[in-house]
Parts: sequence; structure tokens; C-alpha cells
Amino acid sequence: MQKNGYRLTAARRSIVAALVSSKGHISADELVDLLHQGATDIGRMTVYRTLDLLTELGLIRPVYQGSAAARYVLLADGHHHHLVCSSCQRVIEFDLCALAEIESILSSQSQFAVEGHLLEIYGRCHNCQ
Repeated sequence: MQKNGYRLTAARRSIVAALVSSKGHISADELVDLLHQGATDIGRMTVYRTLDLLTELGLIRPVYQGSAAARYVLLADGHHHHLVCSSCQRVIEFDLCALAEIESILSSQSQFAVEGHLLEIYGRCHNCQ
């Protein structure tokens, strides 16, 4: 945040710490509840504004997996990956990333500066096959 000219206030530090401790995949309301369990008095609007800022900075992304409420995921190193079961909606995270070459090709061919990605692959998990 500071690198981009934004102040890293105590409230923002607490929100980021809560996101990291939850390992992402948390809704704004769940994040507010988590913060309040820690006896903080951070308001709901501060949480929403901070989530918007973190999204704008490319540090998190909202994901809408079958619900109207966004769940926020951390973009470690600018990317995040899911396998999503089409039957039971189970989400399996994975770290293997072979998209660097594709990003490079897309960037050069389309004059597009790739800043990160969120990859979701849909199919059926072992239990649902």
C-alpha cells in the first residue's frame, strides 16, 4: 500500500492480518466478524473500502463461486488457482503455475501488461466422479 502512496493505518494492518490468517476465501461479512472477535472496533465500511483498495492494487480478488456474495482470495505472487467441482462445489487450491509463458506471449502479442491472474478449472472431484 505504501509503495502505491496509500497510508498503512492500524485498521488496514488489522484487515490485512485477518485476511492472511484466514488464508483468503473469506467474505466481507465474515472478515468483519473475524475482526470483531479480536475486539477491534473497525467499522464495516472501513473493511469494504479496504477490500476495494486491496482489489484495486491487485493484492486480492473477489470470487463469486455460486453465490451473490464475493469471497476474497489472496493473490500470492500475483496469482491464485482453483479446481472447482461442478457437482459438490468443492474448491481445491493448487500452487502449480505454468502460465508464465502464456502471460509473456499474451503480453507481447496484445500489447497488454499482465499484472496477475486468477485461474479456475472446473470438473469433478474424486468423490463425485
